[in-house]
Amino acid sequence: MSAAVATLDVRSASRLFKALGDETRLRMVALLSHGELCVCHFESALGLTQSNTSRQLAVLKNAGIVDARRDGSWVYYQLAPQMDEVCKAQLKALVAAFSKRDVLREDVERLLRSRGPNACK
Repeated sequence: MSAAVATLDVRSASRLFKALGDETRLRMVALLSHGELCVCHFESALGLTQSNTSRQLAVLKNAGIVDARRDGSWVYYQLAPQMDEVCKAQLKALVAAFSKRDVLREDVERLLRSRGPNACK
C-alpha cells in the first residue's frame, strides 16, 4: 500500500454516503436545502409518521449532515456546516440536482402549503 493511500481518510465521505443511501433521507436533505424545518414539516411534506421522521433525522444527525435545536417541545433541523471539503462538495451537488426531480419539487410544494404561520404550534 502506498503512503498516499494509507493517509487517505475517507471516513467522512463514507459516513455521508451511508446516511444518504435512503430515498427518504435524500428527500429530507432536499427539503432542508430550503432552510430550517420542524419535524412536523417533514411529516406533512413526506407523509411520514412522527416516529419514522425522527428515526430518519437521527441517522442524518449522527452522520453530521444535520444539526438540531430544541425550542420548547419542538425540534428544528437544518443542514450542518460540512468541515470536510469532499462532503461539502457532494452535498452541494446533490442539492443542485434535487431541484430537477419532480418528486422533490412536489415535496417542496407540500412543504410550502403546510408551513404557514404557527404550523408547529
